[in-house]
Amino acid sequence: MRVALHSVLREGQESGYEQVHATVPEDLLAALRRAGITNWRIWRSGRHLFHLVDCEDFAAAMAALDEDPANQRWQEFIGAYVDHFEDTGGSPAEAERMALGEVWELRAQAGAAEPG
Repeated sequence: MRVALHSVLREGQESGYEQVHATVPEDLLAALRRAGITNWRIWRSGRHLFHLVDCEDFAAAMAALDEDPANQRWQEFIGAYVDHFEDTGGSPAEAERMALGEVWELRAQAGAAEPG
C-alpha cells in the first residue's frame, strides 16, 4: 500500500528541515523498518511537504510508531520544524482510504507505444 500525506512547515524552517533530513537518526530508521514501512519519500514545495509512505498496513505502522521511543524522540525534535499535517480524516485507519492507486504513467505508456 502507498499512502500520501501532506504537512506544512513552520514559517522560515524550510532549509532547517532539509538539513535535519539529510541524515535521520539510525534508531528512527530501525523504528520505521520494525513498523513495516518499506519506504518513505518526502518532496518539498515552499512550506508544503508531500510524503509517500509504502507499507503493508498503514494504521498498524502508525500505531507501532506511536509507541516507539525513537519515533517519540524524533517527533518531539521535528515538531520545531513542522507546523501541522493536513487532516486525513482523523486517524491512520482513515488515511488508508487515501491509499494511492496508480492511474497513469507517461513512461509506461510511451514505452509500450515504442516499437520494439
